[in-house]
This record gives sequence, structure tokens and C-alpha cells, in this order.
Amino acid sequence: MSIFGTLFGTSKEKSDKIEILDQAEFSAAIAGKKVQLIDVRTPNEYGSGHIKNAVNVDLFNATGFEKYCKKMSKDEPVYLYCRSGARSQRAAHKLVGMGFEKIYDLKGGYMRWR
Repeated sequence: MSIFGTLFGTSKEKSDKIEILDQAEFSAAIAGKKVQLIDVRTPNEYGSGHIKNAVNVDLFNATGFEKYCKKMSKDEPVYLYCRSGARSQRAAHKLVGMGFEKIYDLKGGYMRWR
């Protein structure tokens, strides 16, 4: 279990399925590959700048978020980010609950990306 999991008591199952990557690791993981890359910010935030090839699926639109994610492959890794990291963590836990096997979350969100 990670230090984070030890300190904050996250369940082993969730810590095994959700991995937080720093900007360099996240960038290397998505570079030149066709991946499931989701920006969970609002359309306005997405419009002001986003990671290339990211699909905007607003977490605040719960129905739309679930509907979109149900069409995604649960066996392929999902790469998530938001503005600072809080919303993407909520989205990651929601995806685990929906049966997704591996979720990568950008540490610090889009603010750290730029």
C-alpha cells in the first residue's frame, strides 16, 4: 500500500486501481498513444485550455458523466485530470465503483500540467 493509503486509510482495492502520476509520468504515459484521456472539468474550463486529445466529460454533470463512461472500455486504463486534482480523485473512485480496472490521475491537475 502507498504512503498515501497508509496515512489516509484508503482501501487496498482502490489504491491498487487508482494511481496518481506526476506531470512527467502522466505525459510519458499518454504520449503518442490512443488512450482514454478524460478532462472532468466544466466545458468553460476545458475551453480555456486542455491536454491534447482529452475528451471533456464534466463530473458535475453526473448523468452525462456516467452515460459517457458506460461506453468506455473497462479493461483499458483511463487517464483523468481536473483543475487541481480533487475532482479527478472523485471521478476515479466513481470509475472504480463502475468496474474500471486501472485509473491514472494527474497529480495537481491541469494547473501542474502547464
